[in-house]
Amino acid sequence: MRYFLELRYNGAAYCGWQRQPDMPSVQQTLEQALSTLLREQIEVTGAGRTDTGVNASYYVAHFDCREPVSDTVQLIYKLNFLLPGDIAAGSLTPVDDGAHARFGAREREYRYFVEPRKNPFTRGTTWQYYVPLDVGRMNEAAAALREYDDFTSFAKLNSNNKTNICRVMHAAWSVDAHGVLCFTIRADRFLRNMVRAVVGTLVDVGRGRYTPQQFREIVESRDLSRSSGGAPAQGLFLSDVVYPAEVFERKMFY
Repeated sequence: MRYFLELRYNGAAYCGWQRQPDMPSVQQTLEQALSTLLREQIEVTGAGRTDTGVNASYYVAHFDCREPVSDTVQLIYKLNFLLPGDIAAGSLTPVDDGAHARFGAREREYRYFVEPRKNPFTRGTTWQYYVPLDVGRMNEAAAALREYDDFTSFAKLNSNNKTNICRVMHAAWSVDAHGVLCFTIRADRFLRNMVRAVVGTLVDVGRGRYTPQQFREIVESRDLSRSSGGAPAQGLFLSDVVYPAEVFERKMFY
């Protein structure tokens, strides 16, 4: 029997989603809790790999178990009791045996938060960056991402990507009432470290190191050495994973 599990997590204490030898991961922590509850060895497959320190305000994973879960609400309650405070399960839904949390996803969305001041209450979930930024220039540059499909300039070296082709549907900055900047980007897939590299380069546009035209030239160069260093991990959140309606529909909202 296959289930889709919706959850969210703070990645500060983990080496990322994926299981790693001798290092704490979200995947391993989740598998241990589910195996205890279901009394069998459970392997969990996630919607994608988040890197060390990266968060997920929304995440989907799937797992198989021998027997149907009789009460999914009760299992979520018990799972949250076993999980540490930085991982929260939201819903459990039976799906077709062929449904796949990673390969079945049609779109993914990330959000990155930049705070322009020192704030002790958000230091673990934003990039606190004190240089004034021109959001208009950053949005002009970000809009260009929808015109390209090869993002080699933002792909981490030696990440074994079969292709660096991605289709970006949305990329834009917004500013809330407190002056916190949020970059939202939605695509069919993302390369490893891609969003952090894009953010780091767009912030350099905002502070005047690059023009929007030079940002385009960086994308077109397909040369990682041309882009800026990646933005810090703690400001990045996986915020949505979208599946065809016949596969799965999101149930966990704020």
